[in-house]
Amino acid sequence: MIEVTDVIYDYPAMRALHGIGFTVEAGAVLALVGPNGAGKTTLMRCMAALDSPTEGHIRIGGLDTQDDPRAVHAAIGYLPDFYGLYEELSVRRALTYAARSRGVSEADAPGAVQLAAERVQLADRLDARAGELSRGLRQRLAIGQTIVHRPRVLLLDEPAAGLDPEARRSLSDLILKLSSEGMTIVVSSHILAELEDYSTRMLMIRDGRVAGGGVVAAGAGARDGERVAVTFADPPPDLAERLTALGVAVETIDGDEAVIAAPVGEDDAALLGRLMAAGLRVRSFQPARRTLEDAYLAEVKR
Repeated sequence: MIEVTDVIYDYPAMRALHGIGFTVEAGAVLALVGPNGAGKTTLMRCMAALDSPTEGHIRIGGLDTQDDPRAVHAAIGYLPDFYGLYEELSVRRALTYAARSRGVSEADAPGAVQLAAERVQLADRLDARAGELSRGLRQRLAIGQTIVHRPRVLLLDEPAAGLDPEARRSLSDLILKLSSEGMTIVVSSHILAELEDYSTRMLMIRDGRVAGGGVVAAGAGARDGERVAVTFADPPPDLAERLTALGVAVETIDGDEAVIAAPVGEDDAALLGRLMAAGLRVRSFQPARRTLEDAYLAEVKR
């Protein structure tokens, strides 16, 4: 869905992006992470066809951002880190303006506005002025404007900045819902905790370059190889030694919980059977989820 190839971007006095390249499959939620000043916003603006790379190419859904920027604008929704709202417009009029400016017909606009308002939980505030909304509700309206035309790709630059915990949870739920409907989403942030609940892929940018191994699986639904998390009932004092004797690689042990990896070629059912046959009382056994922090630290080490 998204193809970035050897992208270089130069400001008059500095180079912001140094040969960035990666791909994102349809339906993924990509966490674009890195420290402040890493080049995330510059990359997002290039992906949104608002800035043209000095060199390289970006294709969104098969559309080249330099050859056909208007078509790219119609196919995506982009929310910058500093967004603006027309404060005197009602929520309904703001969404209607966004829909019509993005090519939604006059006949289809009311339905599109209603759907977008419901998705961002503003259906009960359609007649409220944008300037009267709280910070969290203004953020919802801004996101509603980016999705009112039902884009295939959504680009969100630091969307959770300044939101309270409840508003962040609502944002996470919305991103999960849009992803489940097939939308491809890129979310940039330098705070991993904001991205943990919904990201399925991660790309780390440092000093304008792709760091580590490029796009990696992480966050929601990600599993790191054959690692499993096991909770034991009444674990023996020599738990680590007994697991090692079974040929199991022990990653961590914390009280009655352990993260382990089976020998190559052994499936989970066989591993569970061997643990129980060895007299270890297993209370829970499940694939170990690879958190964004795990993925980030692994990429830093690379």
